[in-house]
Amino acid sequence: MDLNYLKKLLKIFDSSSAEEIEIEDGGLRIKVTRASLRSVASVPRPGVIYTESPLPEAKTVEKQTTSESQSKEADLPKSDNLYEVKSPMVGTLYRAPSPDADPYVNVGSSVTSGTVLCIIEAMKLMNEIESEVSGKIVKVLVENGQPVEYNQPLFLIEKS
Repeated sequence: MDLNYLKKLLKIFDSSSAEEIEIEDGGLRIKVTRASLRSVASVPRPGVIYTESPLPEAKTVEKQTTSESQSKEADLPKSDNLYEVKSPMVGTLYRAPSPDADPYVNVGSSVTSGTVLCIIEAMKLMNEIESEVSGKIVKVLVENGQPVEYNQPLFLIEKS
C-alpha cells in the first residue's frame, strides 16, 4: 500500500465525522476507529478547558430512542421470512437518484439481488445500496435526506 495514499485517506477520515474506517488493499487490511468522546475529553488541549460532568440530556434522548425503537418494532410484521437491509456506513440516505426523481423502491416494490434500494452519501461520495435478496419491500424504515448510522435498519424485505 502506498504510504502517501494512506496518509490522504487518514486525513480525510480525521476531518470527517465517521467513527470508523476500514481499508483493504491486496492482502493488507487496516481498520481505524476514533477514540470515544470521554477518552478524548480527558486529554487537555491548549486553550480549551475540559470538564467532566454528567449529561442528563443524553440519558433523556436515550430513553426516547429506546421507546421509539420499541414502538417501531411493534409496527413491524412478524415473520421469519423478513430480511433487514442495514446501513453499511454512516451518512445521509437518499431514496432517489435526484431530488426530482421517483424513489428507487417503495413499499410493495419487487426487488432482486443487486437491485439499487437507495444511495448513502458519505464524505461527498454517493454509495449505492443494493439488495442482497430477492423479494418484496414490506417496510421503508428511513425518510429521504435522513442521516443514518452504521448498521441502522433501512428496509424490510419479505424474501421470495
